[in-house]
Amino acid sequence: MCGRKTLTKNIADIIDEMNIECWEASDYKPNYNIAPTQHSTVLIQKKNKTTAKLMRWGLVPKWSKKPANTYKIFNARIETILEKPAFKSSMQKNRCVVLADGYYEWDQNTSQPYYLYHPKNQIIPMAGLWTKWNQTNSKSLFCYTVITAKPIEKISHIHNRMPAILSKNNIKNWLGYKNTNISNLLTKIQNHKPKLEFYPVSKLVNSINNNSSNCTKPMKLRKTINIFSNN
Repeated sequence: MCGRKTLTKNIADIIDEMNIECWEASDYKPNYNIAPTQHSTVLIQKKNKTTAKLMRWGLVPKWSKKPANTYKIFNARIETILEKPAFKSSMQKNRCVVLADGYYEWDQNTSQPYYLYHPKNQIIPMAGLWTKWNQTNSKSLFCYTVITAKPIEKISHIHNRMPAILSKNNIKNWLGYKNTNISNLLTKIQNHKPKLEFYPVSKLVNSINNNSSNCTKPMKLRKTINIFSNN
């Protein structure tokens, strides 16, 4: 799964690295601990331009008449995404790229948090879906979900899921909606083996109140000594 991430670069560097043509994320601030229900930066295609926009993490289906807090769709499994009514419309015309320069994952056995990142500190473009949900007597809510896939072998011991990461060649295809074979596109994403490095971090990241570079600092794990060993 993907439950926490970071985007700490400045606007100019993000625009340059991702070839962004229009920046609409006016309230953007670097964040070392982005959590579900918070707003963060995603890329969409708007008037044939790659556009950056702030959206809330947690997709609310466009057809939902329930309060936004009823739905907490933070992740969507790539293997079943075409079968789910909540994603059907978004897959056709509301695909987005969720921007992150790293993300956190917790070891399934020990709950130890790890920070995963690109070896050259590049942005990790995650495949996502977005919706514009019209709230009653309120302004529209723009929201998104991160698509997840099976992990690459290198990190499979940490968790059995990871964000579906796009290759640079597939970003335009994912954002584009014309003449796109969705099944083939999903297969390409699943076959992509992104380069990732990782290291353990402190449990500061467990609290969303902690938002500083201390969250991403490497730490050394204590070795466990077996006092019952016969050696």
